[in-house]
Amino acid sequence: MTEAEEGVRLQKVLAQAGVASRRAAEILIAEGRVEVNGKPVTEQGVRVDPERDHIRVDGSRIPAPRRHVYLALNKPKGVISTMEDPEGRPTLTEYLPRNVPRLFHVGRLDFETTGLLLMTNDGDLAQRLSHPSYEVSKTYLADVDGVMDNHALKRLEKGVTLDDGFVKADKVKLVTRGNDRTLVQVTLHSGANRVVRRMMDAVGFPVSKLSRISFGPIRLGTLPIGETRELTRDELGALLDAAKL
Repeated sequence: MTEAEEGVRLQKVLAQAGVASRRAAEILIAEGRVEVNGKPVTEQGVRVDPERDHIRVDGSRIPAPRRHVYLALNKPKGVISTMEDPEGRPTLTEYLPRNVPRLFHVGRLDFETTGLLLMTNDGDLAQRLSHPSYEVSKTYLADVDGVMDNHALKRLEKGVTLDDGFVKADKVKLVTRGNDRTLVQVTLHSGANRVVRRMMDAVGFPVSKLSRISFGPIRLGTLPIGETRELTRDELGALLDAAKL
């Protein structure tokens, strides 16, 4: 029987994932800090299927060895969220590393909006993250015209009716306001087209600049505009949890 057929020793899986050396992984197991499918494992030599079993160390998901590519891109303004454009406008393809397989974007950002886009060739994950039923939240930083009062901020949380239905923010955080400008952070799980811009229009404060700063557990951080980076092990594990995979 091959190793694939009978499973892989848990400490080997942890070592290959970069969690710890095999010896250190054995200590983690002995201390009860490792779970497989929700159950603590303290016995050495337990075999698992890293592709199917859910493995956690101190509560953090350890993803299976990567068979796909997972990138974060800080999309520039004036770039269309597609891989090719018949009109010749700048596309996402121009900002991806060379020699990567064909990728597709998870969701979209409109032409004028900057910020975090996830790029992958993992179709199952992309479909889950894009489907509204999984309610994966996204956070945007909006620079709007005018000084927003508390009433307008509350309306975003209570919800507004747009042409395609009712939508509300999960959370609204005032960052700064003054000098006829307001900077506000908006978190919501709707994936509707231009939804943040339309919500701001509905409460009377048009968006001047808009950037997405997080998608589920993934943060844009200090990634420069137009650059990409691979997701870390911890980020990918958290993203799999968010997608319930």
